[in-house]
Amino acid sequence: MLADRARVLIVGCGTCATECAGGGQQEAAVLASLLRMGLRLKGLEPEVRCVTLEKQCDWDLVEAIAPQLEQVDVVLSMACGIGVQALAERFCEVSVLPAVDTTTLAMRQEPGTWESRCAACGDCQLGRTFGLCPVARCSKSLSNGPCGGTRAGGKCEIDEATDCVWSLVVARAEKRGALASLAVVTEPKDWSKSRHGGPRKIVREDQK
Repeated sequence: MLADRARVLIVGCGTCATECAGGGQQEAAVLASLLRMGLRLKGLEPEVRCVTLEKQCDWDLVEAIAPQLEQVDVVLSMACGIGVQALAERFCEVSVLPAVDTTTLAMRQEPGTWESRCAACGDCQLGRTFGLCPVARCSKSLSNGPCGGTRAGGKCEIDEATDCVWSLVVARAEKRGALASLAVVTEPKDWSKSRHGGPRKIVREDQK
């Protein structure tokens, strides 16, 4: 994507990307060093700058890189897809490229391991499923209990190393003495609120 452009501004993100060890200050510095070496191998004289913003999804915070844009050919964002789009919208006169692939809304389980916890579906069921999300954590996003492929020991048929979230829901319901609540059949999910219903916009009238 860089197309041999040697004047590059790498922009790290100090929040989610830092937590995921995928685009914070340390990772941005490493990428800058590797990019300099790669461009020199192509016979170019690289001018690779590096800066980390607290967040790239905040209009006020992204202004900090404005003075540097006249001195670069391209901006390489290490934020999620939201951060890349924010930079590209604010600084439409310069090419803004993604340095990473955004895959999920995840939570760190242990160093080096993140697991999906939310699908941002817009129709939250956590109050009914004892704080466990079947949309993100069930391989089939089932809303009314486990499928017939649930394995012994409460594992998913897709991956024996993955817990069946419905087994976890049942266990948590039993612990709270509320197992009977799971016998109530849930109506079909309102997917119109999810990303499948088109671009979403959240409006808070009290903040306008």
